[in-house]
Amino acid sequence: MGLLKKNPFGHYLFFKKWLIRLFGVLSHRRYRGFNELKIEGSEIIKNLPDNNVLFVSNHQTYFADVTAMFHVFNAALSGRVDNIKNVGYLWQPKLNMYYVAAKETMKAGFLTRLMAYAGAVSVERTWREKGKEVHREVNLNDTTNIGIALKDGWVITFPQGTTKPFKPIRKGTAHIIKQYKPVVIPIVIDGFRRSFDKKGLRIKKRGILQSFQIKEPLVFDYENDSVEDIVEKLEYAIEQHPSFLKVIPQEELEAMEELNRTRKWDLEGEV
Repeated sequence: MGLLKKNPFGHYLFFKKWLIRLFGVLSHRRYRGFNELKIEGSEIIKNLPDNNVLFVSNHQTYFADVTAMFHVFNAALSGRVDNIKNVGYLWQPKLNMYYVAAKETMKAGFLTRLMAYAGAVSVERTWREKGKEVHREVNLNDTTNIGIALKDGWVITFPQGTTKPFKPIRKGTAHIIKQYKPVVIPIVIDGFRRSFDKKGLRIKKRGILQSFQIKEPLVFDYENDSVEDIVEKLEYAIEQHPSFLKVIPQEELEAMEELNRTRKWDLEGEV
């Protein structure tokens, strides 16, 4: 790979590779050491096409979730099924891998700008900005950029657009699925909310068992499924459909909400 080779967004791949290696080494013990990451289904990763793959997941922190995905995907591609032992799998990481993130978040500081260079497709939130509710039209350039990323490789997205559980899925993800017809892989994660602060940069508690389940590709009728049909399939696939609330004990829901409030206060205290 030449030193001057770039991806479609103008990022130098040599620099991106070293960023992924650096962040990977620095974060590895967060999932295998301080805490443990239980992985299921990563054998699916090796059989996916090199591009036009969309990973959809529930969301628990800003950065720890997607960092874990970079670890799991690269480990699986190097032959490590359901484990991230030996961080050497990051020596030759998959470079055409991207994740969708809020532009406001990725421009918040020097560290987040570096993380953005490692693969962020930044988009403008249409419903929230600087902690306040807003209402704006979807930026068509954002949708186009996600399409460019899909054409080049794999894209990770968190279709709820928030770390709060059981919030509605944004219809933009369904529109992207109808328009670009990617292979859609659902992921369900847990334990990250208990392990990390809301940003996912600071470890709040050690000894937490984090879970990471990769499911089989979803099946869509791209021509006939409505946006609402796709949204509902996504909600069930990432286990965020309202019906799941019926099987969660009330005590656990209350504890989850209290943790969300605590994490919000912690985050505000850091700003």
